[in-house]
Amino acid sequence: MPHSDTVIVILAAGKGTRLKSSLAKVLHRAGGLSLVEHVIRACQPLVPESLHVVMGYQAEDVRAVVVPLGAKTVLQNPQLGTGHAMQVARQSIGNRAKYAVVLPGDAPLIHTQTMEKLLRTHIAGRAAATILSAHLPNPAGYGRIVRKADGSVAAIVEDKALRADQRGLTEVNSSMYCFTLAALWPCLEKIRPENVHKELYLTDAIALLDKAGEKILAEVAPAPQEILGCNTRVELAGVDRLFRAQKRAALMDAGVTMYLPETILIDTEVEVGTDSVIEPNVQLLGNTRIGSNCAVRTGSVLTDAVLDEGVLVRQHCVISGSHLGAGAVVGPFAHIRDGADLRPGVRVGNYVEVKKSVLEEGVKAMHLTYLGDATVGRDTNVGAGTITCNYDGTKKNPTKIGARVFVGSGTELVAPVTVGDGAYIAAGSTITEDVPAEALGIARERQVTKPGWAAAKREGAAKTATRSSVDHTQIGKSQKPGAKARKKTKSLSK
Repeated sequence: MPHSDTVIVILAAGKGTRLKSSLAKVLHRAGGLSLVEHVIRACQPLVPESLHVVMGYQAEDVRAVVVPLGAKTVLQNPQLGTGHAMQVARQSIGNRAKYAVVLPGDAPLIHTQTMEKLLRTHIAGRAAATILSAHLPNPAGYGRIVRKADGSVAAIVEDKALRADQRGLTEVNSSMYCFTLAALWPCLEKIRPENVHKELYLTDAIALLDKAGEKILAEVAPAPQEILGCNTRVELAGVDRLFRAQKRAALMDAGVTMYLPETILIDTEVEVGTDSVIEPNVQLLGNTRIGSNCAVRTGSVLTDAVLDEGVLVRQHCVISGSHLGAGAVVGPFAHIRDGADLRPGVRVGNYVEVKKSVLEEGVKAMHLTYLGDATVGRDTNVGAGTITCNYDGTKKNPTKIGARVFVGSGTELVAPVTVGDGAYIAAGSTITEDVPAEALGIARERQVTKPGWAAAKREGAAKTATRSSVDHTQIGKSQKPGAKARKKTKSLSK
């Protein structure tokens, strides 16, 4: 349901000191997407009046991620706290919206339905502020929610400030809120940086709203893990693990077979069709799309790959940014990359690399071959050890091979070069000129055979070895160096 009276503000200005990283906190990845991408994707189904991302550290890099997702950006410089971030965002938000949902950019597990429920509770309760809370079995480090007898919020008490009788509280503040903007803006003007960090906090604005007699509510998240942030590498790894476990479970529920699923790495955006089989230690990354009845064998890594129905990827293949047509078979140990297009029924075997090339239906390249910047016609057979020499030291050049061509083993095709339909290339050839259709291309020196040459070579080597042995024996029998000189010196002394 569209919320044309609501804006969403994502706070994404921080560096994330505890991550000990030069990368902005919200740009770290979990489940194959940056943290802030997860948050924006969860917000988009709410269809708000507008969505704003408050940036600070590495602002240009953050902008490059969020703008394509439809977000407006606001620069917070310097970064003086969450309250200050909302002050900065105010001009961008304008006066059209009545409510604002505010959440951090490093909480990627939040669900759309939870934010919808937060917003509905806020509006129905006529609140000035509504906090998304959660019950944690170990709430240490979180601010606790203290409720009044009527269920509304009396206070948010920071962990260090808890009294002895409050230590048992397990309901915590998630740092996700819904505000009525008409009530929030005056309070933001009154907050002061009266804390160790000299920053302006949204929680201070909530305290001021309470003092003014405004209603403060709290909505409990249905799953505590939704509020989890990524403040440390350990937390980041934990969130990543949750995303991937959820993804594997969803795919298996949809009819995908996985063996040892805990060893399989699948990004959030990956799609896999029914009755496909994914073996252990496979990685399916980016926007990979796999059709039905496919099989991806152990150790293969697919990134932004598209596989039509019935494709077999044998063990330990690397496929990136490429398309494999129905019934194609690749591997083991094949490398398909950079826009390669393998049409239906193509077979690419072990230690074959295909780059920026189109292989038409029925093409076979089974062993130890490189096809780069090439087009290969249907039903062509490419022999073992074939190389398209596409780079001349300055630019890449194309190789065009027609249909039903036989390319013999050990062939080098020096681009730019064209081989016509039905042609044959003799094994061991270096082709530098076009080969017409139905012709034989052969480019190698005539073989010279010298009878007895090998035997003579071995005989000569044996004689050389014998002479060398004799010479060393004579040296062993001769006097040691300096012996004659010592004898002469001794006779003169007499």
